[in-house]
Amino acid sequence: MSIKSPFAAVALAVVLAAPAAARPLGNAGDTAALTPTEAETLTYMREEEKLARDVYRVFYGEWGLQIFANISRSEQTHTDKIKLLLDKYREPDPVLDDRTGVFTNDNLAELYDDCLTKGEVSEADALHVAAAIEEIDMIDLERAIDESAKADLKTVYGQLLRGSRNHLRAFVGQIEAQGIEYDAQYLSQEEVDAIVDSPVERGGRRRRR
Repeated sequence: MSIKSPFAAVALAVVLAAPAAARPLGNAGDTAALTPTEAETLTYMREEEKLARDVYRVFYGEWGLQIFANISRSEQTHTDKIKLLLDKYREPDPVLDDRTGVFTNDNLAELYDDCLTKGEVSEADALHVAAAIEEIDMIDLERAIDESAKADLKTVYGQLLRGSRNHLRAFVGQIEAQGIEYDAQYLSQEEVDAIVDSPVERGGRRRRR
């Protein structure tokens, strides 16, 4: 089963439209103002994590799989962590309306609609959409870590990245439990296989088998 086109084309456009990495300026401390790129990325991440939360909430209502309820709660924690950073640096919160499916960023709003369209086809399609969201999140979080010189941003982004790897493991596990082989959608197959074949990570360390 493949999730490519039309969803993949829209999702790829969103990845490309995400704030581009910029070389960190100097050795900025955690209390220094954000660079324009850091502020743009932080703002984007707030809604990107909300998108994951919202999609999984809808999928739980549609398919009743507990994994969607569990991970939607995790995504709420993720978007809350980003909100704390926005408040710390006195950056405006793009989430003006926290209702499901409401976004300030038009690209994310379009991606949300396409996620629902694809995920309403079947339970397996919903799981593939969820896995794609996690792959996209990882790409954006890695870029966010590379672009920032601030330890607090890097720490939170690293926590979210670890969470996305765990979420990908869980979604792929559900897909493969249905007898479907999972093909990477945005990361390389080698990257996805390395993540899925490694233990769940907790507290910055991987749990031993």
